[in-house]
Amino acid sequence: MDYQTINPATEEVVKTFPIISDADLDKVIAKAHEFYLKDWSNRPVADRCRILGRAAEILKEKIEEYAAYLGLEVGKTPGSCKGEVNLVAGILEYYAKNAEAFLAPKQLPGFPNAEVISRPQGIVLAIEPWNFPYYQVVRVAGPQLAVGNVVVLKHSENVPQCALAFERLMREAGAPEGAYTNVFATPAQIARVVADPRVIGVTLTGSERAGSAVGENAGRNLKKIVLELGGSDPLIVMPDAPLEDAVKAAVYGRTFNNAESCINTKRVIVVGKDRGAAFTKAFTDAMKAVKVGAPSEAGTQMGPVISAKALAGLLDQIDQARKGGATVLTGGKRVDRPGFFLEPTVLANISADNPVYQQEIFGPVASVFVVDTVDEAIRIANDSPFGLGSSVFGTDLDKARAVADQIESGMVFINQTTWTTAQLPFGGVKRSGFGRELSELGIGEFINHKLIHKAPSGSPITGPLKS
Repeated sequence: MDYQTINPATEEVVKTFPIISDADLDKVIAKAHEFYLKDWSNRPVADRCRILGRAAEILKEKIEEYAAYLGLEVGKTPGSCKGEVNLVAGILEYYAKNAEAFLAPKQLPGFPNAEVISRPQGIVLAIEPWNFPYYQVVRVAGPQLAVGNVVVLKHSENVPQCALAFERLMREAGAPEGAYTNVFATPAQIARVVADPRVIGVTLTGSERAGSAVGENAGRNLKKIVLELGGSDPLIVMPDAPLEDAVKAAVYGRTFNNAESCINTKRVIVVGKDRGAAFTKAFTDAMKAVKVGAPSEAGTQMGPVISAKALAGLLDQIDQARKGGATVLTGGKRVDRPGFFLEPTVLANISADNPVYQQEIFGPVASVFVVDTVDEAIRIANDSPFGLGSSVFGTDLDKARAVADQIESGMVFINQTTWTTAQLPFGGVKRSGFGRELSELGIGEFINHKLIHKAPSGSPITGPLKS
């Protein structure tokens, strides 16, 4: 297993990075643990937050530099690259400004002598994917460094320069060695780190397979874990939804970030046969018109998928769908040029026994369903092993809100596709994982919420005090 920069728009191997030795990995864990005990956990929250604030400033000052790594290693369009950098800066600012209030002692109603205080616990191991190389990391690093935990990152093997860039960012912002450490490690080495008693928790964003393996190891070692394992987000088009708006949103929802996001719109469910036919034609035409190209090419709306393996997997899923009876309305083929490019694809007539009906398709492939009733739309939306994000489009907000309440997902957006920001909690249910990142919920996942109850001398040995 190599950590390599491979430009997905050209297939060029740009640079290879060595795997950390077992001895050096042991030193990383020892250094992080010592730094946590002797320094980081004892600093005032405000001191830790100043470093996060400075990191946000540096990102804004050097946005072109940090965006360039995203374009090189992931093949994102320039606008998407800068959008991610700005989003990450906003998350750092959010925790820099709000962490002290989030971590302040909390009084318990009815118990004036009791309070809950927030205390760090140690090393948090973060295992992160390639599709948002900075955003996925900052969802952990921002809140956990503010709390007083230290972070060890194992990033995806295909974004090593992004991983190193984020580590440099934290150093330049003032985080000493041991507060945040990137490691280029193998799965076997990471399994050993998960089991290390100095590591108090693990957070992973990735595949179900990776989540299952890490979750099993963490459970065996009684470690807290947060998992975000992808999704197959539905977008329901209600009978009163303006079709033009719904089409525009569905195309954006399916194609943003090169169509490689866990919260991309992946299944569009239209209520009404006539409206469904009109939507399907307009949506298919719009997907066909999406300009696919390298990030450097003028007018590019969607870049390549991340790797040859990802491209082959998508082509295989399309073939499975076709053999299972689905209709390919547009696309379905590799673009005839260097790079890992796939034609924007629309699938229809997908029956419940089609292999792709239950799968997540992580690339520019959308599935369209047309149903007679809202109840049937809700049933199909929920007939999935995933439950991350979802959308409902409709003019009557009360009816759309009622539908949103019935969708089995961690997030529902009405008249918008799923999106993210520092202030909103992020996470899912079912096989999309558990736990939350971002907002005040995200800062609390690896905290010791310690109860302290004060009773004056001479109080009863046990039980509540009389007011």
